[in-house]
Amino acid sequence: MVGWAVLLAVIGFSQCMAQTVTVDGSKVVELLTRLANLSDHENPAVTRILFTQNDMLARRFVKDLMRENNLVVREDAMGNIFGRWEGSNPTGGVVLTGSHCDAIPLAGMYDGTLGVIGAIEAVAALQRSSFKPGRPIEVIMFTSEEPTRFGLSCSGSRAMAGTLTPEVLESKLDAGGQHFLQVANEVGYGAATTQEMLDAVRVLEGGIAYFVELHIEQGPLLEREGVDIGVVTAISAPAALEVKFAGDGGHAGGQLMPDRNDAGLAGAELALAVERHVLGTGSVDTVGTTGTFEIAPGAINSVPRDARLAIDIRDIDGPRRDGVVAAVLNSAEQIADQRKVRVASRIINQDPPATSHPNIVEAVATSADALGLSTKRMVSRAYHDSLFMARIAPMGMIFIPCKNGWSHRPDEFAKPSDIANGVRVLALTMARLSEGSWPKDEL
Repeated sequence: MVGWAVLLAVIGFSQCMAQTVTVDGSKVVELLTRLANLSDHENPAVTRILFTQNDMLARRFVKDLMRENNLVVREDAMGNIFGRWEGSNPTGGVVLTGSHCDAIPLAGMYDGTLGVIGAIEAVAALQRSSFKPGRPIEVIMFTSEEPTRFGLSCSGSRAMAGTLTPEVLESKLDAGGQHFLQVANEVGYGAATTQEMLDAVRVLEGGIAYFVELHIEQGPLLEREGVDIGVVTAISAPAALEVKFAGDGGHAGGQLMPDRNDAGLAGAELALAVERHVLGTGSVDTVGTTGTFEIAPGAINSVPRDARLAIDIRDIDGPRRDGVVAAVLNSAEQIADQRKVRVASRIINQDPPATSHPNIVEAVATSADALGLSTKRMVSRAYHDSLFMARIAPMGMIFIPCKNGWSHRPDEFAKPSDIANGVRVLALTMARLSEGSWPKDEL
């Protein structure tokens, strides 16, 4: 294998060359703003749910932008959108980059969309610099990274990685009682059966040489430390649990305290147990959140009869995360026994962590250095489509700072200068991974 130092010398990635890759951050923001206006809620909030009218308009916007930048567009049966820049070595696998454009209710305009619009602009910047790709470069807009409509995150990337089964996909219904294939067929995607759809989407071995995703950090570290670029080394392993407690309920006045089996208190006790087990690992990389806590009947004068908790546990260490999951489930049983309530628990998903490929980590760091940008090697505590792409291809991520670390809220914000930095780093990273060439008179 050609060493990185030799490779970079051969294809001419000097600091001077890096300066020819120019990006106007304000232009990217203008495109992101236009995309943000395709929303079920008014600016600054963004709500864009899979396969709804505004999602379909956003898809058209992305495809038009790809074509305007000389990319050949195709779509797969799940609705993943690809824009291809052909290279001189089309059999060597593609360098793939991108993210998603769906948005949870009342979100912001940068999550996911930066990785799609920024990727298109990165390709445009390389084209302006007269770079010629070796491996083809493709931009992707993944279908349904957010779980809003069907309760399953990263549907498009899971399908590409071959980890999504028909049974799982068909078990996820939207509020209208439809499953994914039914809705996909209605808007022009899908296939005759869910199995046929998944078979058509799955990526063949060797089809992707590298995958890189540009994203806002969704955390405060880069801004707090004054660092330009986050070089992601790993993505935390997510697990999601659902726990339901059931008691007998009763009138808040007539039900005496010794006679109660309060499902709400059982739920509250479990929420505290989640925190205790997470802190008990002693690792800052272990996090746990009781994100949903519902009680019924939900009246001030009624003892809670039912409680439902949705619990999120993450860690870059899979076995340590699994230990917390087991401890939480065990606590649920103990609490149910002590409080004389019934309990039903299930694991919704328990995905493995992902490690960034060293070639991509080095390419991102070297690209940032060529641009005079500071870097921090860091873990992504949120998960992304990159988590599932790592199962079929070498994966890496590039983070830029976002204001106060805020995300999934209307005031999500990234500076145009930081956006330009991220897009330029992405462009140079893709150029390196593509193993293409610059015009000889510019080297």
